[in-house]
Amino acid sequence: MSSYTLPSVGASGCADEVELVPGATRMVAVPVSALACPVRQGSAGDGRSALVVAGAPAIRSGEPVAFCKIVTVAPAVVRRDGRVQAKGRPGEQVRLGAAEQELDRRCGPGTIDRIAAAVHLTGTKIKAKMRREMSVAFTIRAVLLMALMPQADYREVLTALLGDLTEVPWQRAHAVPSATAFAQWRAAIGAGPLQQLQKLVLAAAVAEHRRHGGQDGADDPPGIEVGGGLRVGAIDGTVTRMPDTTANREAFGSTGTSDDSAGYPQIRHLHGSDAFTRSALGVVIGPAGTDKAEAEQGLLDRALDEFPDMFGPDRLWIMDRNFRAPRGALTYRPRSGHGLEEVSVGLMAYLDP
Repeated sequence: MSSYTLPSVGASGCADEVELVPGATRMVAVPVSALACPVRQGSAGDGRSALVVAGAPAIRSGEPVAFCKIVTVAPAVVRRDGRVQAKGRPGEQVRLGAAEQELDRRCGPGTIDRIAAAVHLTGTKIKAKMRREMSVAFTIRAVLLMALMPQADYREVLTALLGDLTEVPWQRAHAVPSATAFAQWRAAIGAGPLQQLQKLVLAAAVAEHRRHGGQDGADDPPGIEVGGGLRVGAIDGTVTRMPDTTANREAFGSTGTSDDSAGYPQIRHLHGSDAFTRSALGVVIGPAGTDKAEAEQGLLDRALDEFPDMFGPDRLWIMDRNFRAPRGALTYRPRSGHGLEEVSVGLMAYLDP
């Protein structure tokens, strides 16, 4: 997973002539003879210190050289006994590598940090020790990384996210947070920050689709538009199993049985996607319900309210017969021709299987 969790160097540059790019890997060559331990003899400290470079001469061919990966850039803390440590906390330095660079490209620089700055912790009381190891931004990044590591437990996700940052001699000793601490932070920040991030990403996807082509489709590959310059989109629902708990059954229900006795409670998703690129333009979730058509229709009604930009006049939406025309939609659904394609002259078209 290292390609997703390359840590940020935390600065735009470490010297006038050297620029460090966040998320990029940089190697430093240092003659072994120039490496020295700065800790004085008889020090009562804990021994946590980085090696230092003492007047490195020019490197000669055949000379033993240590090739070191830059993990982060942080202000130095020099102890009285000579120990050289890093100021700050590892949780402040982690990033999601290429994934976060793409997120910032689409939604603006520092997207996760902007969202985290507005979060107020609620519910579970967070102890001072947990605040030293965790933060809102760190928790959001860990939750996102869980989607890329579906088979990993909490501790494995946190270990992958921190990476080599745990080996840095920080001013205060740090360890990988416990699963309990992570669970408490997830509960404390709630679902709001992740939902806000989702809306930003989906809004950026909608804007990008409109920007590349627009009404005339001049910049689009062939085959993604229909008559009149309408871009084709698809809407459909699906369900995902949830852990079989009483709380989940009460909140989400299940499908397949009239008395909610199915093996697992389920959460229902309604996805709106571009038919050509398959990129998601909007996602709404809710209880599975026992009536599929009714449950999906309710989510479609919500989608019209929560993602109004997705339903513009430049797109034709295709969906199956479980859906009916939402109130105010300019659609035409003929009563005859069951089993054949049903067409519309407006916002949505219905296709029977």
